[in-house]
Amino acid sequence: MTIPPRLRRALARLRRDILFIAAGVPLHLVSSLLFAWAGVLLAETLAGTSSNAPVLLVAPLALLAVAGYGLTEAQRWRFRALCGVDLPRLRFTEKKRQFAYNWLVGPLLGILGLLLLALLVVALVAALALAWAWAVPWKWRVEHPGYWAQAAFTSVLGLLGLATVPALAAGLVRLENLVGRAVLGVSWADELAQRVEDLTESRAGAVDAADAERRRIERDLHDGAQQRLVSLALNLGLAKATLTDLPPAAREAIEAAHREAKEAIEELNSLVRGLHPAVLDELGLDAALSGLAARAPLPVRLRVDLPERAGPAVEGVAYFVVSEALTNVAKHAREATRADVTVTRLGGILRVVIADDGMGGADPARGTGLRGLVQRVRSVDGTFRMSSPVGGPTMMSVELPCPR
Repeated sequence: MTIPPRLRRALARLRRDILFIAAGVPLHLVSSLLFAWAGVLLAETLAGTSSNAPVLLVAPLALLAVAGYGLTEAQRWRFRALCGVDLPRLRFTEKKRQFAYNWLVGPLLGILGLLLLALLVVALVAALALAWAWAVPWKWRVEHPGYWAQAAFTSVLGLLGLATVPALAAGLVRLENLVGRAVLGVSWADELAQRVEDLTESRAGAVDAADAERRRIERDLHDGAQQRLVSLALNLGLAKATLTDLPPAAREAIEAAHREAKEAIEELNSLVRGLHPAVLDELGLDAALSGLAARAPLPVRLRVDLPERAGPAVEGVAYFVVSEALTNVAKHAREATRADVTVTRLGGILRVVIADDGMGGADPARGTGLRGLVQRVRSVDGTFRMSSPVGGPTMMSVELPCPR
């Protein structure tokens, strides 16, 4: 006879639940038996009825301590093998959670499991009452005419009891899973700490990937488009110098194309330096910022005090902050005549301060450029502060962590 798929799944689930509960009963009740043993020995010690009780009392107490830790691994195996729930391996220092489960919660669950197994056995025996009736002698059945009615009533009660077992077993298994995850699982603080660590690692990976992509774009532009433009500018310059017999209109076109090519090369150089300057990798932040200060459209007083280099990501953020800040000063700082850039390192903190003598009034909440600076600084767990009262001066302070 073929068993319907739905009934087959229900039987498989019931078998798994009963095995899970049956395997948990002895594990849950071990600590109760040890406590009872310790209680009897303690009572005999206090009453003075046994001279061996004080010595023997050490055994259940030691076993209780061992059970508080050892039963946790047994419970992890039971949850993983029978329910597919993978509980984390708790550290030795997390004794409160392990003792709470194995000493307090476990015995209560063990009693519920024992009652459920007892109900299953009693209900199964009662359901077979009519079968047991055939086992008694025929003469005894004749002498007890109400035996069949009692057997039928008992069988009906047994079948009703068996009908409740699957739901009760499933409920108890769900309860154990909830309690097990809550007590033996990952705590909220550990989960939050792990989440923070994962986000930190993923963000660091994203920052490194973005930095590597900027390096690749800078290299491709320098080795590809920039070289082609330089070659084009050279050819146009050579044509302008050698082809002197061309009509004036043609010469003007060549001169305009030569001028446009040189401007395109300069713009491309600025773009490449803004992406990731090669001097930053080769000579460090001091040399890269010196180049920025030299190219700035207003006087810049630069002071760099770095006893050692920071990480590539931190140096890239610091360079980007100074570059964007000087660009903003040149474009938006009204009546600014100079800028001061100070870069220092104190322990594990790289501090960048940019100040100008303009009229102030800058607000990071209203400018996309300043918001980009804030996001770039926060990508490496840095802090961004800005003071720009109306009338000036404006000061931007950035602190970037750079552990040794």
